[in-house]
Amino acid sequence: MNQINLTDIIQYVEENITTFHHKRLTALEKIKLTKILQRKNIYLFKAKNILTTQDLVKNLLDAFLQSQEETMFGDFLEGLAIFICGKVYGGFKSKLIGIDLEFEKDNIIYLVEIKSGPHWANSSQIKKMKDNFIQAKEILAQNKQFKNKEIMTINGCCYGRENKYDKGDYQKLCGQRFWELISGNSQLYLEIIEPLGHQAKQKNEEFLEAYSQIINQFTLEFSQEFCDNGKINWQKLVKFNSAV
Repeated sequence: MNQINLTDIIQYVEENITTFHHKRLTALEKIKLTKILQRKNIYLFKAKNILTTQDLVKNLLDAFLQSQEETMFGDFLEGLAIFICGKVYGGFKSKLIGIDLEFEKDNIIYLVEIKSGPHWANSSQIKKMKDNFIQAKEILAQNKQFKNKEIMTINGCCYGRENKYDKGDYQKLCGQRFWELISGNSQLYLEIIEPLGHQAKQKNEEFLEAYSQIINQFTLEFSQEFCDNGKINWQKLVKFNSAV
């Protein structure tokens, strides 16, 4: 086992966080108002009694962006986790189906599927993950190199808590437990928060400029298409969203 150096983490973040910010900005610039209106629950926004076009556009856009950014940043954290585990245990991105990270620790082979947070799956997705774990263990069991070694399957979540982490077929390790598993450092989940802010202010200012432009553009488009005398035409909006 090697110790992870915070300097290595800082360097990794500095070299890779700009990719997340670039994807975030690019996704914003590619968004179309029609796409957002077709994907979000219009009934919800009516129930919230939103009366102005700009408030409605902003709520729709924010909801859309949040789901996209969660996925993008989850990808970044997955890469960071694999990097850290590689430094400490020689872990690597697995080629096994459904497995993100593979490493050996204390004569135990760990197969890890990494998710951003703990609330990611429905029952069918959980079943798919279990099937992937079973298949991966069967493949490794055929290799003489792993014949006498225990194989543990892990659903690792980059944030959150899961007190009942032993799920029988696998363990669900979230937040502190996950980062400690891949690094051997119980405090790593705290130590990584500062490096993640690298260039955040500069990149966010760039994003906010583009975001404001999109809000203004979408507000105008929405008003022209879905407003009558300055009032939102909810019937027309729902038809656009849901009619056959």
